[in-house]
Amino acid sequence: MNMNKASLEARHISLSYGSTEVLRDITLKIEPGEFFALLGPSGSGKSTLLRLIAGFNQHQRGELLVDGQDITGTPPHLRNVGMVFQNYALWPHMTVWDNVAFGLVERRESRDAIQRKVGAALELVGLQDYGQRRPGQLSGGQQQRVALARTIVIEPKLLLLDEPLSNLDKQLRVQMREELKNLQRKLGLTTIFVTHDQEEAMTTADRMAVLDKGILQQVGSAAGLYDFPSNRFVAGFVGTANLIDGEVVSAPGDALAFRATGLGELRFPRSDNTPAKGAAAMVFRPHQVHITVGDEQVDASRVWVNGLVESAEFLGEFSRYRVRVGEVAMVADQAHYAGLAMFAPGAPVRLGIDPTQVRFLDR
Repeated sequence: MNMNKASLEARHISLSYGSTEVLRDITLKIEPGEFFALLGPSGSGKSTLLRLIAGFNQHQRGELLVDGQDITGTPPHLRNVGMVFQNYALWPHMTVWDNVAFGLVERRESRDAIQRKVGAALELVGLQDYGQRRPGQLSGGQQQRVALARTIVIEPKLLLLDEPLSNLDKQLRVQMREELKNLQRKLGLTTIFVTHDQEEAMTTADRMAVLDKGILQQVGSAAGLYDFPSNRFVAGFVGTANLIDGEVVSAPGDALAFRATGLGELRFPRSDNTPAKGAAAMVFRPHQVHITVGDEQVDASRVWVNGLVESAEFLGEFSRYRVRVGEVAMVADQAHYAGLAMFAPGAPVRLGIDPTQVRFLDR
């Protein structure tokens, strides 16, 4: 199967239903052959944007370009875009083969071409022996693959996936994630998928866009968004973060002083991303915090604070502690090894923050 790799560009797209703005001034470019995720909580506008690309709804302002051509007025069936819905939307009364062949029959392709293309699509998703079964005789994961085969058989310019794995159990989701990624690599097909599951986006997408309340918050790779969130929403939504409000105040020499609300002043060495003076939020991740008891020898390069354990959660590979420091609750993760006793709630501990991992955001 030879797929065309199309680029997609949204320029200043806005869409409202009545007085409700669902998408606000979205500008985004997706490269040919890219696996791209639209990530956000429910109601963020991500599904609306996906349906807009498919042609199921219309924006009132802006342009939508595929390979540089504005497709704004083009009806869905002429866009050559393949969409896989959350519930797969397979026809229960048709065999798997007929489900996959449907789009080709609609296009009046020759019997030979249909035979060849359906065979290739089923082989690609590993269901070459299931052509004569009905969807009801298949597992969720197999139905998902039929839906994919039915979509890629028409050789679309873009593949759109709406929450493709949300109906599967956890273990199968992880397996299907791998399969989706491998299939997309093999086809080189420009793919855009919607998810509210940050882990799903982080493990599969080349790049992702985070949306909230119809506004594009940040676009980048998983590591880029995780390590350098551009605002508080992204910091809190992509991974788990400690977000502490306060202000950057002047400090002598090579130090940076951050007056944390409810916590007091913390001193950090200056770095490349030293913020301007004024209101800011300090962000760091739970695994970047070292947790220890008071009298242990400590690593002098870290910034240390004293606190009391409020709660402890054992998560297998690590334990997650919520620690009260002043009026602030901090989250710290500790890698788990057999025989390592957990800190009990109420225990006094010291937390060491790695200053190289701290980011400051404008409030």
